Amino acid sequence: QVQLVESGGGLVQPGGSLRLSCAASGTLFSIYVLGWYRRAPGKQRELVATITSSSSVNYAASVKGRFTVSRDNTKNSVYLQMNSLKPEDTAVYYCKAGRPGLNYWGQGTQVTVSS
Repeated sequence: QVQLVESGGGLVQPGGSLRLSCAASGTLFSIYVLGWYRRAPGKQRELVATITSSSSVNYAASVKGRFTVSRDNTKNSVYLQMNSLKPEDTAVYYCKAGRPGLNYWGQGTQVTVSS
């Protein structure tokens, strides 16, 4: 069993930055594929970024070059550094930990990009 708790969301102006954190409880954290997803108002949840156990990363085209995902297995944590934020990045951001047959989700953290 893994429990995930996101933090770091908030209100930021366009062009600003935020760093999201996701802390996990439980064991075997290092073997999980970790991901960040988001759900904007009126839209389906979409992938933002993933990072594997070997730290291979993948990004949605809409955030590539602006967002950076990283993990620290010693702290059971995954991070999302978001730079050059745009109003269209406004969403609830969720972290996910997955391995074959199992997926765990956090409760989400709101990110609002507005002037």
